[in-house]
Amino acid sequence: VRIVESGGGVVQAGGSLRLSCATSGFTFGDYTIGWFRQAPGKEREAVSCLSNRDGIRYYADSVKGRFTTSSDNAKNTVYLQMNSLKPEDTAVYYCKASWITDYWGHGTQVTVSS
Repeated sequence: VRIVESGGGVVQAGGSLRLSCATSGFTFGDYTIGWFRQAPGKEREAVSCLSNRDGIRYYADSVKGRFTTSSDNAKNTVYLQMNSLKPEDTAVYYCKASWITDYWGHGTQVTVSS
């Protein structure tokens, strides 16, 4: 199983980034793919998730209207489009695939400067 996040970087407040979560080694369509983030000194929190089984999406209140998650089933990849970024969005962003077993990626750093 491989889960690889990419697309992080440094961006000014108000800017955008698109994170990618490329997966392999499991049946992509069975899994819910979630995005989580962890800022220094804080607990890891859920940002969004997408169920590949039924298409249901979830967004944390803090990102609703700014972040959008989508899936490319042909590439077994989930994306997180992040717009109107704020300094408080600064964190390491992780991708998790969940069904019978959970699989985590190693994360990608997002830094939003004010």
